[in-house]
Amino acid sequence: MNKIILALAAFFVSSCFPSPLLRGQSSSPVKPLTIEAIFAPGGLGGRGPENVEWSPDGTKLSFVQRDDEGEHGELWYVDAATGEKKVLLSAAKLASLAPDYNKVKNEREKERLTRYHVAAYLWAPDSKRLIFDSQGQLWLFDLATGTAVQFTSAPDPSIDPKFSPDGNHVSYVRKHNLYIRPVSGKNEKQLTRDTADDLFNGDIDWVYAEELAVRSNYFWSPDSKQIVFLHMDESKVPTYPIENLIPTHPTVDNEKYPKVGDANPVVKLGVADTNKGKVRWISLPGEEESYIPRFGWVREGVVWVELLNRDQDKMDLYFVEVKSGKSTKVLSEITPGAWVNVNDDFKILKSGDRFLWSSWRDGHTHLYLYSFDKQNPLSAEAKLERQLTRGDFEVLGVAAVDESAGTVFFSSNKDDPRQRHIFSIKLDGTDLRQLTPDEGLYYGKFSDDAKHFEQTFMGPSTVPRISLCAVGAACVPVWQARDEVAEYGLRAPKYLEFKADDGTTLYGRLLLPPDAPPGGKIPLIVNIYGGPAAQMVLKEPMSPFDEVLSRQGFAIFALDNRGTPGRDQKFQAAIRHEFGAIELKDQLGALDQLFTQYPQLDPDRLAIWGWSNGGSMTLYAMTHSKRFRAGVAVAPSPTRSTTTPSTPNVTWDS
Repeated sequence: MNKIILALAAFFVSSCFPSPLLRGQSSSPVKPLTIEAIFAPGGLGGRGPENVEWSPDGTKLSFVQRDDEGEHGELWYVDAATGEKKVLLSAAKLASLAPDYNKVKNEREKERLTRYHVAAYLWAPDSKRLIFDSQGQLWLFDLATGTAVQFTSAPDPSIDPKFSPDGNHVSYVRKHNLYIRPVSGKNEKQLTRDTADDLFNGDIDWVYAEELAVRSNYFWSPDSKQIVFLHMDESKVPTYPIENLIPTHPTVDNEKYPKVGDANPVVKLGVADTNKGKVRWISLPGEEESYIPRFGWVREGVVWVELLNRDQDKMDLYFVEVKSGKSTKVLSEITPGAWVNVNDDFKILKSGDRFLWSSWRDGHTHLYLYSFDKQNPLSAEAKLERQLTRGDFEVLGVAAVDESAGTVFFSSNKDDPRQRHIFSIKLDGTDLRQLTPDEGLYYGKFSDDAKHFEQTFMGPSTVPRISLCAVGAACVPVWQARDEVAEYGLRAPKYLEFKADDGTTLYGRLLLPPDAPPGGKIPLIVNIYGGPAAQMVLKEPMSPFDEVLSRQGFAIFALDNRGTPGRDQKFQAAIRHEFGAIELKDQLGALDQLFTQYPQLDPDRLAIWGWSNGGSMTLYAMTHSKRFRAGVAVAPSPTRSTTTPSTPNVTWDS
C-alpha cells in the first residue's frame, strides 16, 4: 500500500511540473536508487531485529532476527554480562511459534501486529519460559527442555497474553472477554461473560489504541489474586465504513469511530477475583463522560486511575481501595488554553510511597516527584517533593528508575529539539547527565533493574545501529544496518532556521538536487505534517524517497510549524481550537525566507504533499493559498475532510 501511494505521489507531482530541470543521478558511483529498492523486503539497510525484549532477571536481551524475505528467523539473545550473542530458538521452531507478520493475510490483524507493535513472545517472571502468540494461538515454551506446548486452541484468537506475577497463570483476551489458565494448561477460566460485540472487557477499541496510545487494558495485582480491567460500552459510538480498494473486489470494514461531537465509548473499571471469578465494579465521578487512558496497581488492594475529561485540559489521578470502592483524588493536572499530554511517565516507585509525574505546568514538559502515605494511600492528596528537571527543553519519556542508585533515566531533546538523547538525574534533582554522545536520535529500553539498556541510534549521516549498554560502562554492538549511505549515496539535508511572524524560531530541512547546474531554477516539493503528533525535522537519516525525487531534479523541503511536538507548551498549543491557519502561515512565511536564501529555487513551481494530518494540511493549503501548483493528500483525517482514510487525494491548480 505504501509503495503504491508513494508512486502515485511521485507521478502526480511530476506530471504537474512541466519539464523538470534535471533527470540525472548523482555523480558519485552509487547503486541505483528506485522505489522498488526502497520497498523491497528488508529495505535498503536490511531487516533489523524485531521484538526486542529484556528477560525479567535482566540477564538477557532477546530479539527476533529474520532474513530480508522473512522466510527464516531465529530468536537470539545477548548476554548482558559478557556481550555474547547466542541463538535461543532455532529457525525451525520459531517458524511455527512466531511466523513472520508479512504472512498474515488479514489486513486488520497485520496492522495490529505492526502499527501497534504487538509482541510475538513474552517472558515468564522466572525468565525460564516464554509465551508465543502464533496468530492468536498461544504456545508455552520451556527454555530448559526446548519444548513448546500449545496453550490455547479455541477457534477465536487469544490476544494480549500476560503471566501472573507469581508465574502460575496466563491471562488473555478472547472475543472481548478476559480468561485465565494455569501454566499447566488445564481448566481455563472465563472471568467476564459479555456476548455483545459492542462490549469490551480488557480489550482495546480504535480510539484508545490510536489516539491515546493504549496497548493493554488489563493488569494483574502484585499478589496475583486480582485483575483490574477497563470495560467499554461502544453501543452509542457511530460506525464508520473503511473501504479497501486494493482487491479486485473491494471490501468494506465497519469500524466504531467517533467523529468530533459523536458519542465516545462509555468506560468503567472492574476488578476480577481470579479465584472466585467475581467482578467488583469501581465508580469514579464523571467517568461516563471521561477517558481512562491509564490505570494500574499502587499495591495489593489499591489501584490508581487517570481520569481525563473530554476537552483533555484536565486530568485527575485517583487512588481507589478495591474492597470498599472508596476513592481519593490525589492529584489534578489542569492546562487552561492547552491540553494534557497522555503518556506513560507516571511510575510508582518500588519504595511504595513515591511516584513520578510529568507536567507542562512551568511551560515545558518536566518531571516531578510526589510522595504519599504508604500505609494509607487514600488518606490525603499526594505531596509534591520536588521538580526534578528544569530548563528550556522537553522530557520526552521516563525510561527507567534505579532506586538503589537513586537515579531516573529519561529521554529528552535538551539543547536541540531536533535530537533525542538519554539522560539520567538523581531523585534529589541533582547530577543531570547525558548518556549518549553523537548527533542524532537515541532510544533506550532498560532492563527491569535499570542496570543495562538496549540502545538504538540513528543519525543524519549514519546507518541505524543497536547496542547493549551497561549504565556507566561500555556498549557492545548487537546489530547494524547495511551501509545504504555509502551504497546508495544517500545525503543528509541542510538544516535551516526561520522566524515565524511572532519571532518564534522554526526549524526546517532542505535537500537540493545533487547535480543542479548553476543559474537554473529548481522546482520545490514541500513535505508537510504540521500537527501535534509528529516532527518532520529531526537529526535522522533522510527519507530515501526524498532522495529519489531529488535525483529527478526536485528540491525537498520540510518545516515544523507551530503546533508540532518537541517544543514548549506555547509553541505546541498555538493551534488549539484552530486548524490550519497558523500552520499554513508558518509554512508560507518560511517559504518566503527560503526563496530569499536560495534564489535557485523556483517559487512558480511549488508542490505540497503529506500523510494523515499532513494530508489534511495539504488539502487546507491547496484551498487556502494560490502558491502551490500541485498537491497530494494521503490518508487525510476523516474528521477534517469527507474522504475515506484509505485513499489518496490529488488536487492541482491549472
